[in-house]
Amino acid sequence: MSRSRRSLPSFLTIVDSGEREVARLLTVITGVVILATLVQLVTSLGSKLLTGSEATWLGDDLIKVLGDLLTVLIALEVLQNITSYLRRHVVQIELVLVTALTAVARKVIVLPSGAENKPQLLVGLGIAVVSLSAAYWLVKRANAGPTKAFPTQDLSGRHDVGDAEDRTSDHPR
Repeated sequence: MSRSRRSLPSFLTIVDSGEREVARLLTVITGVVILATLVQLVTSLGSKLLTGSEATWLGDDLIKVLGDLLTVLIALEVLQNITSYLRRHVVQIELVLVTALTAVARKVIVLPSGAENKPQLLVGLGIAVVSLSAAYWLVKRANAGPTKAFPTQDLSGRHDVGDAEDRTSDHPR
């Protein structure tokens, strides 16, 4: 009985392999979304440039192009999140926060005219920006470690011999 138990894969092995397959499928789907969005962006931009339409590039046309560009960027960041997880089996919180900040920034950029009449929307977006920014700052600070965040200072006035040699080697004698 113990022999048959060893030959069967463990439950965690099955879950892990299933998780990898789902992540691979998500990678393929995200790649297709990126390609479709990129093709749509290039065709709409190309048609406006080639037909000589009356696009001013200062109003709604510019906002639409920026929104499309940021959509492609967000999709690329999601793809990077997935491939990073596939490689390391770790969710990189910094990358997730940057993706979320980019998505909120896109939402702010493509706000339609008249959005100033919706104070709840503006307050919500402001809270999201501040919260995500604070979370990103905290994560970056935590990842910096104590040596980078708080450099040590030599308060004694004496320097190590190695430091003195480094200083004197830069200057001719």
